Amino acid sequence: MTRLLVGADPAGAVRLAAAEVARRAHGAIAARGRFVVALSGGATPRALHALLASPGGPFAGGLDWSRFHVLFGDERCVPPDHPDSNYRMARVTLLDRVPIPAGQVHRLRGEDPDPVRAAASYAGELRALFAGGPPRLDLVLLGTGADGHVASLFPGSSALDEGARWVTAPWVERLRARRLTFTFPLLRAASAVLLLATGRDKAGPAAALLGGPGPLPVQRIRPASGDLTVVLDAAAARGVRATAPVEAGPGGRIVV
Repeated sequence: MTRLLVGADPAGAVRLAAAEVARRAHGAIAARGRFVVALSGGATPRALHALLASPGGPFAGGLDWSRFHVLFGDERCVPPDHPDSNYRMARVTLLDRVPIPAGQVHRLRGEDPDPVRAAASYAGELRALFAGGPPRLDLVLLGTGADGHVASLFPGSSALDEGARWVTAPWVERLRARRLTFTFPLLRAASAVLLLATGRDKAGPAAALLGGPGPLPVQRIRPASGDLTVVLDAAAARGVRATAPVEAGPGGRIVV
């Protein structure tokens, strides 16, 4: 199932996304005793993290952080204290502010001089977390770039056609660097994916995603047997046709 949630502005979209994270967390913990979530990099998740972690916010005291297992959908090949590190961003905005046990934060080793080895090691960590079975994450958080990339799956990347490995380390020609990233087999196996996008530069990728399958990476993220929730602000939703059920929630209004 695909759902579209639209906030009037970026703050409204973030509130909708945070409520969805909380809903998924409560459901997973009630059903299985834990919540396995993959965080996204980039700028947009900063506000989401801040809202979830705010001691005076709507989710204060309402989430059992001790049951969270945190993964990362992609990472730059940099040390964990580097300004470009997705882990560092998540640590500063979320992980240092909530009581998630350190052993339940599973970071990609971007500092490993061999990114291929780092990707294989993370796949092993996933295998252990899911007791050797196929990883089925409770929720994967994603954003998208103006070019339609998700995680570190960029247009034209060899990683787009990966059919077996869960984590890989493709060379990104336009960045002249390798990235560590989840692959589509892992993304599609998730119980749920939540894509959060705000701003006019995300209108094209959002419209492409909700328009159906296509060549852009963002058009290929639908879980095989799970849910996809797309959360946009009004600017990002401006080119979207009402091709999916649209819901409004706290802080949001329907603009499609």
